[in-house]
Amino acid sequence: MLNDSMQAVVPALYTILEDSLNLSLAQVGWIGFMLNMTSSVMQPVVGAFSDKRSLPIMLPIGMGLSLIGMLGIAFAPQFWYLLFAVVFVGLGSAIFHPEGSRVVYFAAGGRRGFAQSVYQVGGNAGSSLAPLMTIFIFAPLGQIGAVWGTLFAALAIAVLLGLLPWYRRKLKEWETARAQAAASSAAGNGGATLVQRASHPRVKFAMGMLVFLVFARSWYHAGISSFYQFYLISDYGLTKQQAQIPVFLFLAAGVLGTYFGGVLADRFGLKNMIVFSIAGASPLALLLPHLPLAWVYPLIAVLGFVILSGFSVAVVYAQFLMPANVGMASGMTTGLAFGMGAIGGVALGNAADAYGLHSVMFACSFLPLVGLFAFFLPTDRPKKQ
Repeated sequence: MLNDSMQAVVPALYTILEDSLNLSLAQVGWIGFMLNMTSSVMQPVVGAFSDKRSLPIMLPIGMGLSLIGMLGIAFAPQFWYLLFAVVFVGLGSAIFHPEGSRVVYFAAGGRRGFAQSVYQVGGNAGSSLAPLMTIFIFAPLGQIGAVWGTLFAALAIAVLLGLLPWYRRKLKEWETARAQAAASSAAGNGGATLVQRASHPRVKFAMGMLVFLVFARSWYHAGISSFYQFYLISDYGLTKQQAQIPVFLFLAAGVLGTYFGGVLADRFGLKNMIVFSIAGASPLALLLPHLPLAWVYPLIAVLGFVILSGFSVAVVYAQFLMPANVGMASGMTTGLAFGMGAIGGVALGNAADAYGLHSVMFACSFLPLVGLFAFFLPTDRPKKQ
């Protein structure tokens, strides 16, 4: 929650930065791109490295980089300085997430969906604070209010330092088990199933499809979290503070959806929840741009609940496909796919400047239809004998 609260500072400042630094919507899109691309593309790299040699101290180091980024955002005098500061926040998140997912993997026991959903609930709760930060901190204080983000970083570093002894102990147990599996594989005792599973063609197809689905969802999420507030101001005549409320409802309902999605996935299956979360949101997304304001509030809350109910499930499904590469699997679903979504932020910002926000929001409403491809994912449920 603390990590994603720092990331939430950036979109929370969009409307403030647009005025203080005289930014265009395209530049707003580039800010989101730098944040998400840095935090996302680096995640599979960090995950692959930590699968071979995990360093628990990377967790507080990542938070330290985010702290530097928060200070840079607060005092950035122009657009390019702001982009540089945002990179530090992104790098800190890229280091934190794969290691954090491994901590959850160790703590989960047999309830992987539930454990990952609790972890992602923390992240989504932090992200959902963005509109409230705009209303209560950044609207009164302006850009300098980003200094408050350093408190999130300092508290997170303290929490992680307390977690390190337990994490080191669990990591040694995991490395011992992995060495035994490798030895079993070399001896021809069937251990190759665990170690080599990631190279299977069916696994590669499933991972590619999963990343593509999360990519489409990330484009839509970028449209709502970054640009829907501008759409509400221009098309519905809301103030900056009033425009934060529907966005907050979307993100806050997504927190609940993330939790219940993980719980239901343990019962009904990972693939089934992924299908429901993305494809099930399609009719709601198609309706949203055409509703009167009174109907926007309840529908966008339900939409946030449904579409984010598969957020944590996608990570667990990737870990199911690649059990010997937990860090890389987590990095690809929470990282690389969101990096692709960051490209969507830039594309949407440029399209909004060129064609208008109304046209962009209408086009975005079709993105969840991509979720129908989830039917092609292999099942994670054992076949009944």
